[in-house]
This record gives sequence, C-alpha cells and structure tokens, in this order.
Amino acid sequence: MRQFKTSCAREKLKEIREFVAEVLSGMGVEEKESHKIILAVDEVCANLIIHSNKCQASERLELFVEDHGEHEVFFEIIDYGQGFEYDNYEEPDLEEIIRTRKKGGLGIMLVRNIMDKVEFKIEKNRNICRMMKKF
Repeated sequence: MRQFKTSCAREKLKEIREFVAEVLSGMGVEEKESHKIILAVDEVCANLIIHSNKCQASERLELFVEDHGEHEVFFEIIDYGQGFEYDNYEEPDLEEIIRTRKKGGLGIMLVRNIMDKVEFKIEKNRNICRMMKKF
C-alpha cells in the first residue's frame, strides 16, 4: 500500500495527481486508463479540499492506494472536514446544466462513470471515500 498525506491547500492537487500517476505507472496501468483514474481521484480530492475543508492548509487529507492484483486498484481518501452526504446525491440533469450554462456540479457523476465502485462514509469525525477500479 502506498500513502500520500498533505494539507488541504488547493496547490497540493498537482502533487496528488503526480503521486497517483507514479503509483499507476508502477502497476502497469495503460496511459489512457491512468489519465481517467487520475481525473477521478483529483475530482474527489478537489471537492474535499475546496468544499469540505474550505482550502484551509491547516487541515489534512490522506490518500491510500493499494494494488489488489488481478488488474484492480483500490483508493481510500480521508479528510476531517465537513462531511458529504453521498446517499442524498442526485445526478444533475445534463440538459438543465447545458440550458442554464451552469458551471460545476458534474464531478461526482464523472467519478461514478470512471470508477467501478465509489463509496462515501462519515466515520468517527472523518470522511472516507473509497473507490475501486479494474483496469
């Protein structure tokens, strides 16, 4: 298992992407698939940094990546900010977004389309996002 711990500062997203790219490269993930996975992890981390922790560098974010073999990778992202009620999430209406030219709001839908499994939990004052991808 590989881990990356960082502050909840927006500029740390680049380091997170580089870390995930390095791990996936070491696992032999094809470049196109790697870019999709990096996008999904980046989206979740960005949401946690920006929305859950309000870009407060004093807050922490932890990312764990584990190779489960058989071409399967598991991610666990933990933070201690405001929780996300995933069970109440409703996918946005794309036609409405296009009609109103609204920006944002598509991240979780994108993550769910890229990853094979996505789960958010609030447990002991921490938010946990678990994701799995077969490649």
